[in-house]
Amino acid sequence: MFARWKVEICCGSLLDVMTASRFPIDRIELNSALELGGLTPTIAELRHARSCTDLPIVCMDRPRSAGFCYDSAELEVMAEDAVILLENGADGIVFGALNPDHTVHEEFVRTMTRRIHEAGKTAVFHRAFDETRDPDEACRTLIACGVDRILTSGQKETVQEGADLVRHLIETYGAHIEILPGCGIHADNIREVLSKTGSDQFHMTAKSMRMDTSPYAAVDARNLNAVYQALGRIPESQHLVLTGEDQAMLENDRFEEEEEHYDDEERR
Repeated sequence: MFARWKVEICCGSLLDVMTASRFPIDRIELNSALELGGLTPTIAELRHARSCTDLPIVCMDRPRSAGFCYDSAELEVMAEDAVILLENGADGIVFGALNPDHTVHEEFVRTMTRRIHEAGKTAVFHRAFDETRDPDEACRTLIACGVDRILTSGQKETVQEGADLVRHLIETYGAHIEILPGCGIHADNIREVLSKTGSDQFHMTAKSMRMDTSPYAAVDARNLNAVYQALGRIPESQHLVLTGEDQAMLENDRFEEEEEHYDDEERR
């Protein structure tokens, strides 16, 4: 019998979306520049992603790297990007903004959430949450703003380390807001993470490093297959088979490192 967990895959390209969509996942988070923690994707990428899958696609809305305290011009761009992304097929917007004292920028979050809901879509607060000074205060603020879901590693480098806080948030606030654990999840720790957090969903990149003229991270079908095997959701006799395209890419890949273990250094 298949387990109940919902799976969200963080994708940084159209190829990632195409790879992830071959698996029985539940949702895609579409980004650009995952090496910077994830930035707003292009509209062309969203349109192409929307044309190749019926899965819900939530889009990152983040104008730059290096933090979450934005000036008025950056907030204006984020608000406009959200409208454009929703008009072009996004099923939700993943965003976040903090004040300099590391509290939630309540006014902006409330306005963004209202506009997203007016479009009938989902409002998600991303891992800016992990930089807030008080997670309980932040969670209550986000609930008051009407946010639907929080992506968090439990304010630690990985969700495996932050599992206790994630469980606390789920048990305390889960009736009012979804808590989505993510960061550093792979086949070897997925059962432990789900057990310790008590979550019914998780977020992961399933990435490995590949090489063009320089290295880049991409969703790896083998990593996804391993996760589903660890969860017992794909019987051994029904292993997903890598396509010829996948095999060719891996055979010609000069950067693949088996020992990287699904990139423990991922920060999404």
